[in-house]
Amino acid sequence: MTIPLFHVDAFTERPFAGNPAAVCLLPVWKGDGWLQAVAREMNLSETAFLVKQPDHFDLRWFTPTVEVDLCGHATLASAHVLWQQRQATGDEIRFSTRSGILKAIRHGNDIELDFPLKPEEEAAAPPGLLEALGVSAKYVGKNQFDYLVEVESEAILRGMAPDFKRLATVPVRGIIVTSRSTDPKFDFVSRFFAPAAGIDEDPVTGSAHCCLGDFWRKRLGKTEFVAFQASARGGVVKVRVTKDRAFLRGMAVTVAGGELLVGEDKP
Repeated sequence: MTIPLFHVDAFTERPFAGNPAAVCLLPVWKGDGWLQAVAREMNLSETAFLVKQPDHFDLRWFTPTVEVDLCGHATLASAHVLWQQRQATGDEIRFSTRSGILKAIRHGNDIELDFPLKPEEEAAAPPGLLEALGVSAKYVGKNQFDYLVEVESEAILRGMAPDFKRLATVPVRGIIVTSRSTDPKFDFVSRFFAPAAGIDEDPVTGSAHCCLGDFWRKRLGKTEFVAFQASARGGVVKVRVTKDRAFLRGMAVTVAGGELLVGEDKP
């Protein structure tokens, strides 16, 4: 038995940039251990697994070490594959996930994700956080998943070299670091670190922008942004905030496609 498997770069219009994800189209769900083993084998920041239902797709996301509750770039990659492979018709796809029903809407070459807003609230930095990041904070907040740290400048953000071993001891999914952008094309920049989830630095993090959109809305007094995630690969996320929803827009490129050769269901 073979299973279609795709390698997609998300939040980019060119290959070898943005955030890579594996997308696996399953006929039926397999055991959690098998799903985690495949994600570990793919060794990308996320592997997305999909099962088609009559009016939606079930969707789950795994890093090489854990299953996660919300992932933007692997959802964008999944929608891209479903339309490219003609597994979905029309301009909207509904996904049933651990974060509820999520939608992807096609706008020409762009895909817009309809995600829940994840606002942060001001919080004290936990012991070791700023020391592990190697920066001083202008502001620290925390939401359901992550800490958010605002730093004084883009130069500070780009120059960071965190101690990932120490950062992995902070009891959250990840750490968002952000600042205003010096490039007038972008409203803000960010980086995202999640060593506790098996990802030292995530190249482009859609779900982090569910927090960043609300954070910068309160500071800049606007609801639409063009953001740049300043990882080594880099990626652009267009963000629109409406009530309690974050709309994340970007492009994706399929880099490779093939088949997963499946033997026993147990790894």
